[in-house]
Amino acid sequence: MIIHGNRFTIKPGTDPEQLEEALESLRNHGRVIPSVKSFVVGRDYGGEYEWGATFVLEDLQGYWEYLIHPAHQNTDRVGLPLVEKFASFDITDDADPEMGAKIAALHQRRYDSDATLTQLVSDLGDYTGSAAPGKHGEA
Repeated sequence: MIIHGNRFTIKPGTDPEQLEEALESLRNHGRVIPSVKSFVVGRDYGGEYEWGATFVLEDLQGYWEYLIHPAHQNTDRVGLPLVEKFASFDITDDADPEMGAKIAALHQRRYDSDATLTQLVSDLGDYTGSAAPGKHGEA
């Protein structure tokens, strides 16, 4: 099992309707991507971020399906331009010592195949986590 999470803070002055569209898109990709077993999208308390989302995925094949699904792509395009600070993380009960590298490779494969996404992520003011392009984040 893999729990993929995102924590983020929105740019000051963001239109509340745009924020709600991005949050609803996150919820939607939790609802419609078949490999997502459960999800939570909401306020992030107890840290330096305003919002967060977690998605429970069965395995790496499901993770890849999640990453390339059109609903996820929509969230990237409507949400990432609003983000000031972003962190992604993964928690797994898989004992494979290479799991982190395998997850990072999935993200890198996705960036390598989608120049628009790579630019959106590269334009974030602060991004740490699952294979941040050009930043060698942890998975």
